[in-house]
Amino acid sequence: MAVVVVESPAKAKTINKYLGSDYTVLASYGHVRDLPPKDGSVDPEHDFDMTWEVAADSRKHIRAIAEALKNDDELILATDPDREGEAISWHLQEALAKARAIRKDTKVSRVVFNAITKTAVTEAMKNPRQVDMELVEAYLARRALDYLVGFNLSPVLWRKLPGAKSAGRVQSVCLRLIVEREMEIEAFRAREYWSVRAALRTPRGQEFEARLTLLGGKKLDRFDIATSEAAELAVHAVSSRDLVAHSVESKPASRNPSAPFMTSTLQQEASRKFGMGAKQTMSTAQRLYEAGYITYMRTDGIDMAPEAVMAARDEIRSRFGAQYVPDSPRMYKNKAKNAQEAHECIRPTDMSLDPGSLRVADGDQRKLYDLIWKRTIASQMAAARLERTTVEITSADGQVGLRATGQVVMFDGFLKIYEEGRDDDGDEDAARLPQIMEGEPLEKAPGALVTAYQKLAETSQTVTGDAQMRRADAGVLDESGAVLAAQHFTQPPPRYTEATLVKRMEELGIGRPSTYASIVTTIQDREYVRKDKNRLIPEDKGRLVTIFLSNYFRRYVEYDFTADLEGQLDDISAGERDYKDVLSRFWRDFSAAIAETTELRITEVLEKIDEVLAPHLYPPRADGGDPRACPVCGSGRLNLKTARSGGAFIGCNNYPECRYTRPITAPGEGDASALDGKILGEDQGEQISLRVGRFGPYVQRGEATAEVPKPPRASLPKTWSPESIDLEKALMLLNLPRLIGAHPEDGEPIEAGLGRYGPFVKHGKTYANLADIDEVFLIGMNRAVEVLAQKASRGRGATAAAPLRELGEHPDGGPMQVMAGRYGPYVKWGKINATLPKDIAPEDITFDQALAVVTEKAAKSGKKPAKAKSATKKPAKPKAAAKTTKSEKARPGTTTKTTKAKTAKPKKTDET
Repeated sequence: MAVVVVESPAKAKTINKYLGSDYTVLASYGHVRDLPPKDGSVDPEHDFDMTWEVAADSRKHIRAIAEALKNDDELILATDPDREGEAISWHLQEALAKARAIRKDTKVSRVVFNAITKTAVTEAMKNPRQVDMELVEAYLARRALDYLVGFNLSPVLWRKLPGAKSAGRVQSVCLRLIVEREMEIEAFRAREYWSVRAALRTPRGQEFEARLTLLGGKKLDRFDIATSEAAELAVHAVSSRDLVAHSVESKPASRNPSAPFMTSTLQQEASRKFGMGAKQTMSTAQRLYEAGYITYMRTDGIDMAPEAVMAARDEIRSRFGAQYVPDSPRMYKNKAKNAQEAHECIRPTDMSLDPGSLRVADGDQRKLYDLIWKRTIASQMAAARLERTTVEITSADGQVGLRATGQVVMFDGFLKIYEEGRDDDGDEDAARLPQIMEGEPLEKAPGALVTAYQKLAETSQTVTGDAQMRRADAGVLDESGAVLAAQHFTQPPPRYTEATLVKRMEELGIGRPSTYASIVTTIQDREYVRKDKNRLIPEDKGRLVTIFLSNYFRRYVEYDFTADLEGQLDDISAGERDYKDVLSRFWRDFSAAIAETTELRITEVLEKIDEVLAPHLYPPRADGGDPRACPVCGSGRLNLKTARSGGAFIGCNNYPECRYTRPITAPGEGDASALDGKILGEDQGEQISLRVGRFGPYVQRGEATAEVPKPPRASLPKTWSPESIDLEKALMLLNLPRLIGAHPEDGEPIEAGLGRYGPFVKHGKTYANLADIDEVFLIGMNRAVEVLAQKASRGRGATAAAPLRELGEHPDGGPMQVMAGRYGPYVKWGKINATLPKDIAPEDITFDQALAVVTEKAAKSGKKPAKAKSATKKPAKPKAAAKTTKSEKARPGTTTKTTKAKTAKPKKTDET
């Protein structure tokens, strides 16, 4: 009886059902060996010898497999069909051989399948092979490179750049993309321009809109109408002339469907349409794959198996009709620079299983499957047929010209089921134009644009114009209400989202599909980047790390160098390069670059970064003064400093006499730093001022002196903008905590104040949070006593607080609930409380996400699921089953189980 080893217990259970009692299917739970996180695990001095260590959690899984092999003489390695899966099979074979579980007569083979279906699994068993050592060597090279970079470059960062955490081979390049985009945005200066449009009416009474393209007989460029005065003249020129349809041209067009999903495009589309991060997308796809619903989800292939293509065409014909099936199947080819292992695209395993028939309760899985199914079916559908119409409109004297464009869908084709999302707001004309005949006169449509003008005017101050116009700061409307000029400003490049970042990395050939999710997650975990409204924004730490690496290790954060190295790794997997030669060439130059930084001093590094960032940190002042001059003391100069917390800030070199500081983010219009030092007024003979420090804006009473080095200060609440602060509000903050009065029961004072975790009321040692900051200044005795009583009722011996959401039963027993906590919402399971990730709201978290955070918390805290079981008093039968590995091995068709991380497969990564 053969022993089959796969990566996850969920997959083991499904495959065991397909193979039956002739096989024992066990799980390795991901990688079983890794490089120990210490110096010397990769030894460049001894031909890059690598020291591997079996993880503590993996030892029991190795023992279980070894026990099963005592009675069985065949081992089948059935890990995932990619480079990482090949590496896991190799590690298993090596670890079992070292444990003497593989004997001379033990037959060892490797099988791969792209989908967990009975057909795919049984077919794979008929075609065994040996572990592909070329793929393994590509893995070894990648793993060694990441180790050498991480364990040699990170210590340089720690010593030379206080607060920096670590650096990775690909993450550092990814971080550079985000930082450079942010600096582009901050350096951007908006440029004003105006557009003019007119509402016109045909002789048949049908209305449409056209935009001005010709003025004074000259074709208009984007910035030709640059001011409101020029816009008024343009509006007058259009409104004062009669117009005719000079030409009407209609052209047929077509749109073809997008290719089926590969890893990167799935991550991009899930981000665009559902706001799902790369990590969340891959976790959800993993569960769909393990349940047998989709093919393998780590792939950069977009081709589809012939039988799947025919199944898709049959499904299209039966659902939508023969006219939606193209004459011949569509074939797709990957155009990416570094397309690696030729895997199939991500597609449903059963084309007839539409999303409505999917037997899955989890919302994320249903949404993602719906996306995959529609994209796959659409990829084999007929093209959409369109008609695009362009109408050129001119005045009799030829001085004014307008253009109207529109399109009509003549046959929807693949658009009937699916349309790809967009990263920008494309300018594609979708409006349908009425019937317009060449040469016929076109009248203005009175009042048609009044509503549009009013929307422009809502956010701008109305200004009196001449009798022929109504004018606002953002719009100009003619007297009839039919011709409108709208003000625009050029926009900076948008910040990256996870979708656009993955797309850009793919274009540059940086990283691989299986690594995108871990790369983006890692730079956020290191606090180099934060996510705000799905946009990636670099933190100060991330800026400093990027500038440091760009100046002292420039070659290793260059896009072309990183992409070329990825190409070399692909050559190794194709058997075209020796992996130790690649490592040797890399290490020779990289170790020399490391050696060059040994004599660097921290002050020298900061001076260099300050110099490089000078145009960004100290932009020209409006008055022409020295951008580095301290705005408070006047005599000091500003320079870059680092804090013990690891952040950076701009400070005056006259410290401690002058304590001016501001964030390193470039000051700009509306920036709080421009308000630093603003005098709000006087109170009791002392000046009250608004200041901006490295931790944000605050108000201060008086000035720092030798006797009072730290005058009274109060930080601004996050919901209060610096521009809104006046003397009254400043005094309200400086006078906190506010005495409400004596408690009616014991006479002890009750106070209201602002703390680290927000507004509160305090009685003795009891603190109770308030829902709103304004309550701090308004709350009275009755409300305060009520809030404190509610807090006390949630204490020991009292009724437990009601959960925000019930998520369902944990696989090991006991309910999982979302609770409201003092430090934010968290998931509760037994005695394990796991804080929700910042980017997931309590109402949005799914069962699988909750299970993942609980499992991670249990692993970190050392609390075992058994504690949660005792809390919920579930029977111990599942626990007993997890402890009977030896007896299970003798029973055919069983799967080794464990109570730890039961459904969470360890994530794959090739990054340190």
